[in-house]
Amino acid sequence: MSAKLVDLPGKGTFERGVHPHGHKQLAAEASIEVVPSPSEVLIPLLQHTGAPCVAAVKIRDEVKVGDVIGTSDAFISAPIHASVSGTVGKETVATLPNGRHVRALPITAAAEQPLQGQALLNDIYGGEWSTQALDRFEPDHIVKTIREAGIVGQGGAAFPTSVKVTPNEKKPVDVVLVNGCECEPYLTADQRLMQEFPAPIITGALLAGQACGAGQVIVAIEDNKPGAIAAMRKAAEGTGVKIAVVSTRYPMGGEKQTVKAVLGRIIPTGGLPLDVGVVVINVATAAAVARAVLRGKPLTHRVVSVTGAGITQPKNLLVPVGITYGELIDCCGGLTSEAARIVAGGPMMGFTLGDLRVPVTKGTSGVVVLTDADVRKSEETACVRCGRCVDVCPLNLAPTKMALAARHQDHDLARRYHIMACMECGCCAYACPASIPLVQLIRVGKAQLPKE
Repeated sequence: MSAKLVDLPGKGTFERGVHPHGHKQLAAEASIEVVPSPSEVLIPLLQHTGAPCVAAVKIRDEVKVGDVIGTSDAFISAPIHASVSGTVGKETVATLPNGRHVRALPITAAAEQPLQGQALLNDIYGGEWSTQALDRFEPDHIVKTIREAGIVGQGGAAFPTSVKVTPNEKKPVDVVLVNGCECEPYLTADQRLMQEFPAPIITGALLAGQACGAGQVIVAIEDNKPGAIAAMRKAAEGTGVKIAVVSTRYPMGGEKQTVKAVLGRIIPTGGLPLDVGVVVINVATAAAVARAVLRGKPLTHRVVSVTGAGITQPKNLLVPVGITYGELIDCCGGLTSEAARIVAGGPMMGFTLGDLRVPVTKGTSGVVVLTDADVRKSEETACVRCGRCVDVCPLNLAPTKMALAARHQDHDLARRYHIMACMECGCCAYACPASIPLVQLIRVGKAQLPKE
């Protein structure tokens, strides 16, 4: 599949980055399945960038799927909704994959759920999705609906989508760029969504463009996903939405890299796509926007890849928010005898799980089970100043300088090397011959940095 971009200014790629083995074949042909309804879910009240929610229900309240259970008045936040019908338990604490402890609400599921199996999948992604006369929806209405539906970025960062698409007079937007690159090794949730249900993605992308006043809508897809490209092109016919096929290179899914590859625009260090007139949303986020605006349904479920050589049967599952990682693994036949490490997310940017009772959130894209052979590595040695980390850094930073500054808690030096600009993509650690845990050190450095 050609990576040439017809009548678009980008070259279809970006400088630096790496080419890790994709391992996409493990789950790429696995159609989306609906996980059996769990007996209980544990729903964190913080599963997005920004302010946490507070409980809007109390113990023993009866709730239905889609009912609001957590709210916040903060601008950068998103309400939380029940993902099953049932009875609310006592507020407790949940541990997220990154180790953060947050307040959470358990819900014991009722014996009968409104929708299950194929009926649930069709309700969320199936059926007809209009692309005509979407201008009947006022921008303010779209933004308000997205906010009320609790929609956040489903590519990993979980930034509230209503904030992204709110018009900004000082920074006008001319392009909505829908990110379907899914560059992390192993993960195929977005790929399957594009291939099986492209229509709501196109509709949601057009609605996002209507909300923020963008005159152009583009979907970017890496060229290693020919089935998704074909399906999205067919769905986009006659809509004005362009499908941009870009080169397969990690981390193509990063906002800065996608914008550069498709539009040739350079987002400044520490800046946002908005600084160059672009709003970037994930394909699953776009589908959620369509469902919220056209069907009045909030974000309660998402597609998650459960994959890796350490899983018995890799799958792509539609799951309720709040189900545990352990239940997803059980749904895929459990672990193989070679399983050695379980990662929330992909192997480049994900977090190793120490407890399978951790709940899935809106930002959960996958769980990867690695084997002994996958995780075997050399012992850490001293930095040899080879410069490979700088050569592959897509942001042109100095990863070793930031990591060592963090290790020695030299906060001023860490700031001078722009530690907060690091996207934690993992290219540096992947390329490091000394096996220095660069990303982990940088993450710790960010957390320890005194607040300005």
